[in-house]
Formats: sequence, structure tokens, C-alpha cells
Amino acid sequence: MLKRLSQTAVKLRKIAVNPLMRHKASGVAMSNFEAGHTLPYEQLSEKLDCVASRLNRPLTLSEKVLYSHLQDPAGQEIKRGESYLLLNPDRVAMQDATAQMALLQFISSGLNKVAVPSTVHCDHLIEAQVCGEQDLERAKKLNKEVFDFLAITSAKYGLGFWKPGSGIIHQIILENYAFPGLLMIGTDSHTPNGGGLGGLCIGVGGADAVDVMANMPWELKCPQVIGVHLTGKISGWTSAKDVILKVAEILTVKGGTGAIIEYHGPGVESISCTGQATICNMGAEIGATTSLFPFNERMISYLCVTGRAEIAAEAQKYQNKLLTPDKDCKYDRVIEIDLDKLQPLVNGPYTPDLAHPIDKLAENSKKNGYPMEIKVGLIGSCTNSSYEDMGRCISIVKDALSHGLKAKIPFNVTPGSEQIRATIERDGMIDTFTKFGATVLANACGPCIGQWDRKDVKKGEKNTIVTSYNRNFTGRNDANPATHCFVTSPEIVTALSIVGCLDFNPLKDELTDDKGKKFKLKAPTGEELPAKGFDPGEHTYSAPPKDGAKVKVSVDPKSKRLQILKPFEKWDGKDLTDLTVLIKVKGKCTTDHISAAGPWLKYRGHLDNISNNMFIGATNAENNEMNKIKNQRNSEWAAVPDVARDYKANKVKWVAVGEDNYGEGSSREHAALEPRHLGGVAIIVKSFARIHETNLKKQGLLALTFANASDYDKIQPTSKISLLNLKDMAPGNPIDCEIKNGGSSDKIKLNHSFNTEQIEWFKAGSALNRMKEKLK
Repeated sequence: MLKRLSQTAVKLRKIAVNPLMRHKASGVAMSNFEAGHTLPYEQLSEKLDCVASRLNRPLTLSEKVLYSHLQDPAGQEIKRGESYLLLNPDRVAMQDATAQMALLQFISSGLNKVAVPSTVHCDHLIEAQVCGEQDLERAKKLNKEVFDFLAITSAKYGLGFWKPGSGIIHQIILENYAFPGLLMIGTDSHTPNGGGLGGLCIGVGGADAVDVMANMPWELKCPQVIGVHLTGKISGWTSAKDVILKVAEILTVKGGTGAIIEYHGPGVESISCTGQATICNMGAEIGATTSLFPFNERMISYLCVTGRAEIAAEAQKYQNKLLTPDKDCKYDRVIEIDLDKLQPLVNGPYTPDLAHPIDKLAENSKKNGYPMEIKVGLIGSCTNSSYEDMGRCISIVKDALSHGLKAKIPFNVTPGSEQIRATIERDGMIDTFTKFGATVLANACGPCIGQWDRKDVKKGEKNTIVTSYNRNFTGRNDANPATHCFVTSPEIVTALSIVGCLDFNPLKDELTDDKGKKFKLKAPTGEELPAKGFDPGEHTYSAPPKDGAKVKVSVDPKSKRLQILKPFEKWDGKDLTDLTVLIKVKGKCTTDHISAAGPWLKYRGHLDNISNNMFIGATNAENNEMNKIKNQRNSEWAAVPDVARDYKANKVKWVAVGEDNYGEGSSREHAALEPRHLGGVAIIVKSFARIHETNLKKQGLLALTFANASDYDKIQPTSKISLLNLKDMAPGNPIDCEIKNGGSSDKIKLNHSFNTEQIEWFKAGSALNRMKEKLK
């Protein structure tokens, strides 16, 4: 524990021992917006007792939170990395881009109201163009049809609705909904942000969200647990961001797949609650199921300042039993990080696991031919937009301004929420940023997800940007494949923006002030939480009516933005023979490659229109080009979606073939919906990213992996693929595959991770079809 508690934490200690408060504790609401839904600690504790007595061994924190949400704690098989767990999450959260498809699926289920607390957050459809206010107003006009649909649908089915301008989903969740011991699913890959407040918050596809909102159990393969043992203390230029950048370097972009990352050790105490959220947020970049921290004093302070002291008091009662790992618990792997020795890192370009210590950045950049001039610096996003982040950057800005220096390059600031924006405006930070030369963008995702109308470089022009974001895949931020994006802490972004070049190390290098004198920037400092408390700013929340039965939801059949879904066809019970290869993908294939974001976000509610971006960013192994494949029916070269549509029109079923960690990145289920919509029946790869593999299964596609990775080389663009003995498909049994190349053929085995229920999804045509069958 910290030696010196904040005043709010001390006050909480007094509240927690108050017998009246203890008597009322069982009725503590999960959030200030949901009085009818109370904290589930008593029930979770009972379930944990049942599981603990069965396993009879010390449990990690991850296991405690996860297993206490089991639907059947007495009968559920529990084997890390093997069992499929049936779970009952506490809540669902959806951002506006993914919520469209999730709600369209929920509408088609025929249910009247969501079964668990659920919210929609409008943050993805706001493009950064000029500045916050203008961009927000423009987005409201351009996306009125979608925002209205989300608001009305939320009202009808009982969801809370956060209007455009509210902020980024993950920041809103941290400020209002996350609590220690929570199990939440969210339709965005960076949902794990809530782990900074001690919850298991997991990114999923919209079909998973529909299951939970429909009061059906949510299925998850029992994760392994990777422990990150922290010692030492964060200080100086080093920040919480550097912890996850280091973990990314160690584990790589797929090293966390199938595992929860659990942080523990004395070093945890030196990291703020929002800093812990930063670390958990970016755990998505290493493929982890989610990440979390144990309940601690920093969480207590944050809960109190955000108006949730009663939650903190209730959590304290269950701290040792439910919210802390058992002594001598076993992790599947342990990573040791000494925070005293950790230095700032800059990761990239093109992948978030390529780490450069700040004192090696210049050398490595020159050696690798990276553009040394930085064109734009960007701070904020769901990963790094806390009050502490902004304050530490302001200390650097003030230091520079005192020496007559400003940002040498365009410098963009994205507040994570309306509450953060209003608070830093009240405390003078926005004015200081403006003097530095910054542009304050809307409380939204913006450039982090490709919503950036960038004008300073042309597409194809080689350039460098530095951001405090979480993801830096090719074209991620500005749709320019030649942009070299480096991910680092907001403090390092701010410092580099003063110089505008990668060869500056603020820890050692000197600057020249406006009077010609040399000086070094002071190490950043900033308050963890605002001394005056948070200013909520403009009211941006709409609660659902008690009864939404009279609310009507309608979608214009002529709409280009929204489209009512039609059920996918059931499997006909026959083997899939002589399938055509639509595309054999070479190299990295993220969900950005399969279903691009940026300008395509506007079609997230219209499956047919958004399918025109299918695989347009993937590299075709036949010609090393993007969005150019040969139509096997007529030998003509064309765009991938065009060829797929031709196949569908002519009833030609097809497969796509890929390499390792296929589908890493964002949780967007459109990357699974589009292949299914355009006639795909199977995706065959060397390995899958977790969320995407589940999304494919949910839509009735066969997600298959080569039993022998080298068999990838046996498939040619002209190959015919047959998937045989499908009627005997069973958990753990490989599928027989025949590859025909001209007059020759090869027989290989394809593995899968389908369990019994998931096989029923395939047979029914989709998980949603199967759910309807069960409801009938």
C-alpha cells in the first residue's frame, strides 16, 4: 500500500467502517446510472467458494474473477488452455461502429429488452479534420441517420446511450462503469482498458454481445495466465506506457494469445489507476484475452474522485478473498520487470512490438532508413488521455514555453472524454496547449483508428509520425502505407514535437532557447487526479425509458448506411468439394487488411456496402499486390470484392488462405461477416488471433488451421479445395482436406478448435440462427 493515502482514500476508510454503510452495502449500485443493478460480490463470493473447494489450489486473481462468473461453478470443467467456460458477464459495452451490427443482430433475435446493463458509445464516427467543435458538429450532420438509429434502438431495448462528444468508450467505462471484480465484454479490442480498475474486460465481436444481451451464457476458452511481476518504481521520464511497450517487446504481437496478463508485485503501487488502465488497454496488441491489476489504493482514490466511494468501500470487504491473487498461486509464465531500470521506449514502425529504447532510437532509425523528420505528433486516445497524462505533458509544454519554444510540428491533442476535456479546460491546460501550438481534437477516437482527414502528405509519401496511441499497423492512422508510425508515451511525443526529429533524446540532449542558451527539459510531473475534482462538462448521457415497448425502430430500405440483416443459409449436410481459392494472403493479415476502417466506418451498419472493402488491404501471394486477384472463372484480374461477388452470383463457393496470427487487431466482426456474406465457407490459415477466430465461427464459417504449417505452400491460386467427412466433425478431430492442382492432388489434415456447441453454429448457419432455434 502507498504510505501516504489521498484525502479521499482516508475519507473512504472512515466510510468503510461505518456499520450503517456496511448494512446497506449489499444494495450498492454498479454505477451511478443504474440504481436497479447492484454489485454482485456476494454471489461472486459464493461461486468462488464452490470453485476453490473443487480445485483445491491457490488461485490467480484472473481465475478468481473469471471462475466466480461461471454459469455452473459446481459442474464446469476447468483446465487452463483447454476447457470452454460458460460465463455470465455483468455488462456489455459497444462503440458506435460495432454497435450498429450488434443491435441489428439483436433486433433480428426478436427479444424485447437486454438482459444485462448495456451501453452504446458514439466515438468512432467523428473524423479529425479541423478542431474539436467543428469536427463534432460535422460528424453529427454526416452520421445523423446512424446516431438516431443507435439512440432510438437503445431506448427501445433498454440500453444507456452516450451521445457523440461524450468521449471514447474505454475512458467512459473507466470513469463510470468499471469496478474491481467486474466481468464485462465490449465490442472493441481495447475493452481491456477496464483492467486498470481491477475488472476482466474482454473485447469480443457483436454476436457475442448479442448472446449476453439475450441472457445466454458467453463462451470463452479457459485462458492461461501470464504473470508480470513488477518491482521498483516508475520515475522520471519513464511512464506506465513503457511497461506495456516492454511487455510487447518481450511477448510480441501474438505472445499473449489465449492468455490473461496479470500484473502483480510491489511495483504496482507506483502506477496510478489510469496508468494501470493504459497498460491493460494496450495488452490487446500482444493478443492477450485481457489484462488486469489487483485491487489497490490507487483504485480506491480513483473510484472516490469519480463519485463511486460506496463501490470502493464494498470492494474493500472482498479485497483479500476475491480481488487479490492467492499466495503461491501458479502462473503459466512469469515476466520480471524492474521499473527502476526501465527506460522510455518508442515502438515501431508498422508493428507495436518493435521496441527502441529512447537512447537507441536515433541510431536504429538511421540504420533502418526511417524518415528522421517527424511530420506530426499526436497525444491522447483511449490509451493515454487521463488527467495525469495531460498534466505530465503540460509540465513539458510549460518548460518549453518558458524558454521561448513551441511545437515545431503539428501537435494534436485528443481528450479521452468530455469529463477530461472540461476538467483540463477548467484547469488551464487547454489554453497552455494552444499557446504551444496544439490543436485540440474532439473527444473521440479520431486519428487513432484512421478517422483523420490528413492533408500534409500525399498517399504514398514516405513520412514519420509519433503517437501515444496503441496501434500502428500499416495505414492504420491515415490510410497511407508509407507512413511510419511510432508508438510511445505522451510525454515522449510532446518532447519530440518540440524538435520534430527522431534523433532527440530528452533525457540527455540539450535544446537551445530563444536567447541562444542551452538547456535540458525537466522530467515530467503531473497530478494523478485533479485537486478540484472532475468537471463533468456537458451532459451527454441518455438513459433508456422504463418501458420501451412504444418506441419504434425503422430502417429505410433505400438507406446506404443501415441494412436489416437476412439470416445466413444453414449447412446442407454435405461435404464442401472443389472449393475455389479466392485469395491466398501473404504475410500479416490483420482485421484492418480484411475490413479496412477509416472512410469505411460509415458503412458498418450496411453489410452489403461495407463488403466492398473485403481483403482490399491484404497482399495477394500470387502477385504481391493488394486488391488485385485473378478470377478463376474467366482469368480476368479484378478487385477482391468484385471477384467474390462474381463467384457468389454464379454459386461458386470459396475459401481464403492465410498465414500466422490471421485476424489480429481490432475486434471488428465485419472481417468475418463480409466473407460469409460474399460466399465464403472457410478460412484456412497457419494460426488465428483469438477474437477473429471466434467471430468466424459465430457467422457459420469454418475456421481451420494447417496441421502442418508447410501445407500452406501446397495451395495455389488455381487449387481446388475439398473439405471432407464434415458430417463426422467433432471437437478435437481434424478435418480431411484434399488439394487438387491440375492432375495431381494432396491430402492434408486441418485442425480446428470448434467445441460441440460451436459445431452447431456451423450447422445452423450462424450462432444467431442457433440462438433462434433454441428460443423456439
